Amino acid sequence: MEDVGKTDIDAQNGEERLTELSAINGRRLLFKIDIFVLSFVCLQYWINYVDRVGFANAYVSGMKEELNLVGNEFNLINTCFTIGYVLGMIPNNLILLVVQPRVWLSFCTLSWGILTLSMYKVENFKQCCAIRFFQAVFESCTFSGTHLILGSWYQEKELTIRSAIFTSSGLVGSIFSGFMQVGIHNSLDGRRGLAGWRWLFIIDFLITIPVAIYGFIFFPTTPDHINTHSGSRLRLFTVQELEFAKHRLPVRNERAKLDWTLVRRVLGRWHWWLFSFLWILGGENISLASNSTFALWLSSQGYTLAQKNQYPLGIFAVGIVSTCGAALYMDRFRHAQHWHVAVLIGIVMCIVAVMIRAQSSSPAVLFTAQYLGGVCYASQAVFFSWANIVCQNDLQERAIVLASMNMFSGAVNAWWSLLFYSATMAPHYERGCYALMCTALGSAATAVLIKWLQRREMLKDLRSLADNMNYSSACQDVEFTETKF
Repeated sequence: MEDVGKTDIDAQNGEERLTELSAINGRRLLFKIDIFVLSFVCLQYWINYVDRVGFANAYVSGMKEELNLVGNEFNLINTCFTIGYVLGMIPNNLILLVVQPRVWLSFCTLSWGILTLSMYKVENFKQCCAIRFFQAVFESCTFSGTHLILGSWYQEKELTIRSAIFTSSGLVGSIFSGFMQVGIHNSLDGRRGLAGWRWLFIIDFLITIPVAIYGFIFFPTTPDHINTHSGSRLRLFTVQELEFAKHRLPVRNERAKLDWTLVRRVLGRWHWWLFSFLWILGGENISLASNSTFALWLSSQGYTLAQKNQYPLGIFAVGIVSTCGAALYMDRFRHAQHWHVAVLIGIVMCIVAVMIRAQSSSPAVLFTAQYLGGVCYASQAVFFSWANIVCQNDLQERAIVLASMNMFSGAVNAWWSLLFYSATMAPHYERGCYALMCTALGSAATAVLIKWLQRREMLKDLRSLADNMNYSSACQDVEFTETKF
């Protein structure tokens, strides 16, 4: 009798919970998620790129000469940054599974802000390497960590456009940093005995701190932390809203835990292998822009300081337009597929490589190719939202896959930039052009393979569902899906 009574109480509590969830306005909740979740991750990524690109802007604005940086030392400093970025990637994502993102992301933002401030005191190459390494360890929480968080809040149909807004915020930061460096040099160069490039790091720090404070106060927890924090800590979202946010996403395997079975779950599926490889290739498509090849070309051609800082901003502007365009295509067109965007980017980047290899001495060709190359930035939002969707069923696997994509891309980029985009190779980058052709074609081919495997996996799940349900309409769904690619 006691068991029967307990069952009745559980059923009653379940009905009450369903009633509470049904009363929540889904559109209003989505608006709140956009306001408080998307706003902070965009601000954080924006200031992340302001701080990160600031180093390249400082390098071409007097740092090189004042610190007597020669040969490949610029690339070696970037390699130290990349190593720190790679080492911090997976640990940061795993920490986000057990620590409130509000706390951890804000702490990391504050930490790299303080390290950015310390850059204004550097006196030599070794100090630059050490500071940039630790900067990267904390900055590595941002990109893959945010995609993990976005996948915990947004449905598939909502995810690509939000990922695009997020990645575009970093490109806006790059544009802002370039204009800010020119303004600082014109107004503060020599003030209090400090060169303009040193003032850049001070001002970057002053902008970073408010973002960290904003995140600690206003950035909410995620639905996955609902059972580990009291209602008083939820701040802007109620327990019911977090439950509703979790239930509106696809059903996840709740038996999957953060334990040693994770190794088998990750290595035993194709997701980790192919998405990591896809972003290795996609990341190296971006190397043409991320290694400041245009700024170095401008420097070798004798352009002014303002021109060296401002002309490359067109690349990021094209990146923003192409990223948003790809997201709108995925959102608005019924038959849009992620691999469509990947193939288009591959074709465009091949054209860019051919143009630079054939006419690197022509300003008209070089400007056109470099700006056209900004299309590669669209792959960030498309590829990571794709991985989020494919790995939706397993939270821990998703955390590892998203972090590994960025980690392996960074690991390859640590030596890739030295081998193909060294500062001493400016302005022609012959080896870099051939490498770009290979990665462009490879990323397109890998995306097609992933789509084929994703389709096969979906058909397998549908057949399993049909067998378990013994339901004729489920079989009809399988037959219909088999005809669609």
